[in-house]
Amino acid sequence: MRKIADWGNYPVIEAEVTGFDSAEQLRTQLEQPGEVIAFGNGRSYGDASLQKNILLTRRFNKFLSFDENTGTLCCQSGVLLSEILDAFVPRGWFLPVTPGTKLITVGGAIAADVHGKNHHVAGSFGQHVLSMEVMRNDGSVIRCSPQEKAEFFRLTIGGMGLSGVILNATFRLKRINTAYIREETVRAENLDEIMDGFELSDNWTYSVAWIDCLAKGDAMGRSILMRGEHCTKGELIKPDRLELPLILKQRLQLDIPVMFPNVALNPLSMKAFNFLYYNKTRPGTHSRIIDYNSFFYPLDAISNWNRIYGKRGFTQYQFVIPKSAGREGMRTILKRITESGLGSFLAVLKLFGEQNSFMSFPMKGYTLALDFPISHRAMQLFTELDAMVADYGGRLYLAKDSRMNAAMFEKTYPNADEFRQAISLLNEGETQFASLQSKRIGIT
Repeated sequence: MRKIADWGNYPVIEAEVTGFDSAEQLRTQLEQPGEVIAFGNGRSYGDASLQKNILLTRRFNKFLSFDENTGTLCCQSGVLLSEILDAFVPRGWFLPVTPGTKLITVGGAIAADVHGKNHHVAGSFGQHVLSMEVMRNDGSVIRCSPQEKAEFFRLTIGGMGLSGVILNATFRLKRINTAYIREETVRAENLDEIMDGFELSDNWTYSVAWIDCLAKGDAMGRSILMRGEHCTKGELIKPDRLELPLILKQRLQLDIPVMFPNVALNPLSMKAFNFLYYNKTRPGTHSRIIDYNSFFYPLDAISNWNRIYGKRGFTQYQFVIPKSAGREGMRTILKRITESGLGSFLAVLKLFGEQNSFMSFPMKGYTLALDFPISHRAMQLFTELDAMVADYGGRLYLAKDSRMNAAMFEKTYPNADEFRQAISLLNEGETQFASLQSKRIGIT
């Protein structure tokens, strides 16, 4: 038994943890009766990959094949997105979709059906998966795709690991000419301005905004919009970049060596940070060329940054509401967050495009993600926010959730009942796939 947690360090549990190097080893481990769940690199925020029996996938991490003409990659599920980038950016290829950290596994990316700054043009990660192999609880392996075993395929995309252990996946990378991004930043004075900014940024491949969730009154929702495009070689000016346009210099890696005291993050310190961060960007529109790490993964430059939230841990409250309710809904919800004084300095706003996947989080609309240190007051606030999100036709992101109840899940995920029934049928036998989250929200 060992203590284990996901990135939010909440909850922390005691679990039997085993890894595997081959499909045969995994098959042997699945012969043990009881409930079990796969665990990638521990970058989901809540308890979706926690269980008293955990299967670590990180050792199952080989590249299997790559087609240099089409960018089609097949790899095992324990491969990190960072390992794909390290291997293929120098060859002129990039991920079709990436979240805000590259330190997640391919299996986790599929199970959570992660999204990125380009959802409005590229959808979620699962929409780029061509096929995959999944081991069931009886040790059998199902090869599935949108054309082959399509029902099982759609259960697994965004299914939070409950249909089985993903062994490998095939998906297509996108061609790039450089390892750099042409970034444009726009300072927005309030919520209306930032939403106008997103509406006017449909022609940009990538867009995301940092939002000051503590600002009130006329300044409520003041933000910094960041949008970007992959650079062409002709846009690079510096000689070292021109000479090796696909090779990046090693960047400085910082580390948070110890847990911060719980009092370090308080309304005063967060308000000061938000004020400084907002005002470091001058009014107007500004352009620059930055490397892809700085644009997509700024927090990955700080190892163990989750420790700043202290021993009690934190949770990320991420919701999406339909675009038709976007302005009114976001204003109402953001107003309640600012009134609480519990806002986050890591608050991210994005505009999603269309998506009609079976169990995935995105829908056409606005999504806001905020980190909160664990506290009784925060839990009370979340209950209020849940009701608002549900009333506006939205839902919460399972990969970030650590406390949603079954009623909220049932009300906000239209395929919840059908998914529950399908997982129940798949889980027949002595071994079942289940997590603390799946038990809490009534799936298993």
